Amino acid sequence: MQPVVKNLLIINLICFLPNLLPNGRIAELEAFYGGAHYFASPVFKLWQPITYMFLHGGFAHIFFNMFALVSFGSLIEQTLGSKRFFNFYFICGLGGIALQMVVQAVEVHMASGGIAVPGVTALNVAATDSSSPFLVYGMPAAQKLYDVYNGTMVGASGAIFGLLVAFGMLYPNLELMIMFIPIPVKAKYIVPGYIILELVLGFSQFSGDSVAHFAHLGGALIGFIVIKWWGYRSRNNFY
Repeated sequence: MQPVVKNLLIINLICFLPNLLPNGRIAELEAFYGGAHYFASPVFKLWQPITYMFLHGGFAHIFFNMFALVSFGSLIEQTLGSKRFFNFYFICGLGGIALQMVVQAVEVHMASGGIAVPGVTALNVAATDSSSPFLVYGMPAAQKLYDVYNGTMVGASGAIFGLLVAFGMLYPNLELMIMFIPIPVKAKYIVPGYIILELVLGFSQFSGDSVAHFAHLGGALIGFIVIKWWGYRSRNNFY
């Protein structure tokens, strides 16, 4: 295992330890102060776009993210070098939260009738007014405002999607085994398919879906741009 991947894995596991305590209060406080909040929320802090990457909401969340980090990150770190890999990981994580906040700003703009950042007043309206002439993704505007201003985002998924895209760009012909698919599939087919799925889910926003799909897409987009910008080419001879 490469050094940056190993250290990221250790930090994420340490940050997950409060979730194992019988009293969930410490985990709640960790998510409240370390998770990412909407930039206009009263509880937004400057460190949250970094700390949110190391927090996870449950066993499945951290397992799949860390599994992907180890599976894809080690090979990518060998290719980019540890320093560039470190930069790449955090750039993708920041790209994820940036796109998520842009989408949230659009939602707030739609829900408030043209005010992109209505401030604390939106909290009061959302908390008290259950009716609204506006709908955002089929949801009453007041509820959407309340969710945006009170929501917390945690997880390394933005950075992980950046790694996934980098893997598909650098090793497009490497065959992978995917759950429920009995045959190996090349990375150049899996990665675009996964991105399209996230795009559909992001715009669908069906009831009960608490996943920040646009954070995933933001990390993927920044990952694509950075790999192109740095001039890395695919390793087509790698099988």
